[in-house]
Amino acid sequence: MSQAPVVARVESLDHEGRGIARVDGKAIFIDGALPYETVTYKSYRIKKSYENADLVSVLKESFMRTTPSCPHFGVCGGCSMQHVEFSAQVAIKQRVLEDNLAHIGKVKAEVVLPPISGAPWGYRHRARLSARYVEKKGGALVGFREKSASFIVDMNECRILPPHISALIPALRDMITSLSINRRLPQIEIAVGAELDVLVFRNMDAVTDADLVILKAFSDRHSQPKRPLQVWLQPKGPETCYPVYPLDAPKLTYRLADFDIEMPYYPSEFTQVNPEINNVMVSRALRLLKPQAGERIADMFCGIGNFTLPIARSGASVLGMEGSEALVKRAVENATHNGLQQQVRYEMANLFDVTEASLAALGKFDKMLVDPPRDGALQLLSAITEDTAPQRIVYVSCNPSTLARDAGVLVHTKGYTLTSAGIINMFPHTGHVESVACFEKTAPCKTHAEIAEMLAAEAAIRDAARSASIAARQQRETLAAADKASEQAEKAAAKDARRAAYLASLAAEDAATGG
Repeated sequence: MSQAPVVARVESLDHEGRGIARVDGKAIFIDGALPYETVTYKSYRIKKSYENADLVSVLKESFMRTTPSCPHFGVCGGCSMQHVEFSAQVAIKQRVLEDNLAHIGKVKAEVVLPPISGAPWGYRHRARLSARYVEKKGGALVGFREKSASFIVDMNECRILPPHISALIPALRDMITSLSINRRLPQIEIAVGAELDVLVFRNMDAVTDADLVILKAFSDRHSQPKRPLQVWLQPKGPETCYPVYPLDAPKLTYRLADFDIEMPYYPSEFTQVNPEINNVMVSRALRLLKPQAGERIADMFCGIGNFTLPIARSGASVLGMEGSEALVKRAVENATHNGLQQQVRYEMANLFDVTEASLAALGKFDKMLVDPPRDGALQLLSAITEDTAPQRIVYVSCNPSTLARDAGVLVHTKGYTLTSAGIINMFPHTGHVESVACFEKTAPCKTHAEIAEMLAAEAAIRDAARSASIAARQQRETLAAADKASEQAEKAAAKDARRAAYLASLAAEDAATGG
């Protein structure tokens, strides 16, 4: 049976841009709903403590609501917040960061940094588009996948891509349709560099000579003056990608203008999707870090050197550490490319497996910059001791919940103060929250015994709360059972009374008729 729409008032947004309402004590996550709205919804996933729901109608609209610019919004899975006014998106993300710090890490920044925000459209210089030949559509589809589905959106533009890349989508559809391997080409990796655009086609079968002619013609047709469109192929994993045409194109690079740094990279290597915001983010991180000539600084999870080389420009000696051999190799090449090889040293290491001893073996650092993936840097920061603790740590995060967790470790066990934190709107119109936080060493690290005692106390509090919750639930269940038994007894008594009355009425009739 189809569920009837339910009315609810939305209280807030979650990190994915879904409205959060509470109905009968249960959290309802409503796609497309905004804070302060009264809406109707239908749930499509019902769990014991929460429900996921689709928005049916808006009865009272939020001041944050705006008309989405993209005709594919609501179907395409690429963006989730186009219905939110742009400045409100930024404010919501700042609130997400602050709430995570408070509720997960039990910390609060002394200073909330002004948000970093840039152009709302055309910002995405890295993207992965899906491709699929669909007989019913008469050819190939190229675009992002539908929200919560494996289907590809039938699209001819994407406004978060640079306009000249968005304009390629219809031509890509036609070109892929004409290839002999049109059913064996599932994705296209896009990389927009400073002087070059790259399309990496994932070819699951070998291309034919005729296919190569088509690909080269596509490049020639859509290259711009002094800006080639270079075609690459990727027959297997990312490490197998290689350029096909033109082979005399300039290198794929991005620039960090404030530091006079040029960063060559392969399209298969990780770089930030928003180069404008990346420039501002790096500048802010370094203003917080305040590197000085002669200092020894660590750049953990350094990638290809996005922060390492700007730090080295200060005259500091920098150790960059990264878990990928390919990225370390690229980082070494980039240091030489920018004439900073004397200031920088790189090592490959699994930073999710750091111990106090392995961190101590690296020597003492004056400062540290940490830019981990979504999993955060818990093991690394937990390994800090009084002997190895840097005076200042700048943490660049792509996940506010793991930043908050790690901030709790630094503040509550390692003697740091969270001096400042703020968001970076790297991905407009999505729920993704990038942020930066600065920690200053202000107190001694707790000993292992003190940490164990603190954890035991926290566990005791959690156990007590859990026991109280269980007791309260049992009491509610007992009261509910008593209410149910009372209700059943009342029903039985009422039934007995009705039966007695009926029998009495029959007896009265018999007496009246002399039966």
